[in-house]
Amino acid sequence: MKKLKRKEYEQRLKPLHCELAAMAHWVRETGQRLVVLFEGRDTAGKGGTIDAIRAHINPRQCRVVALPKPGERERTQWYFQRYVPHLPAAGEIALFDRSWYNRAGVEQVMGYADEAQVALFLKQAPVFEQMLVEDGILLFKYWLCCDQAKQEERFAERLENPLKRWKLSPVDVRARERYEDYTRARDAMLRATHTPWAPWTLVDFNDQKRGRLTLIRDLLSRLPDTALPPVEIGLPPLDGKPRKERYRVLKPIPSVE
Repeated sequence: MKKLKRKEYEQRLKPLHCELAAMAHWVRETGQRLVVLFEGRDTAGKGGTIDAIRAHINPRQCRVVALPKPGERERTQWYFQRYVPHLPAAGEIALFDRSWYNRAGVEQVMGYADEAQVALFLKQAPVFEQMLVEDGILLFKYWLCCDQAKQEERFAERLENPLKRWKLSPVDVRARERYEDYTRARDAMLRATHTPWAPWTLVDFNDQKRGRLTLIRDLLSRLPDTALPPVEIGLPPLDGKPRKERYRVLKPIPSVE
């Protein structure tokens, strides 16, 4: 399958943005709670996909959850505890850029969690997610797939591009040699946590543009009909001519020539 060109990608994305905006309106008006988890290889495209989904949604309604490594106090808590405060209330959407599945991925592979901790997580995660779903949360879990050759290409791009350099961390560099370890960890995670109430969906992200379209289309297709009548908002005529902005205290800085 040939790589998707930007122009075609943008043409395909535009109607999906309209559907996503309608979906957000539906979530707000019906009081739904929507959670979407984005997991996958480093460089797979989690951040870009999240940006594409939330581009035209009110940021007060749609929040991105990307937690740093746990602090000293958090390491003594129940593992899922630090994620619970970030779950959505009625009418809200939470997009997790990595999630509680860190324990089954990077924490396990890089030695930040021992075998007993990982085993307990794999036992508790389906129970935790069943509680969320039974309470009415709409939960979707996506794994973004990426071949190692493509991953290496993207790592090199991050190293060379000053606008993307921040995405490359020492942990990423050390993890490059653990591709197969991540594969084994992912497969064990899928076997333990792919459940009828919270199934995993794998999406090919070797072509990131095509992957974004595929994931967004799948997410929208799994929701009920979200079409609702638009809120009627009138714009009555102004009282008189439009006024110019006036500056009585401070003036704007000079505009760029």
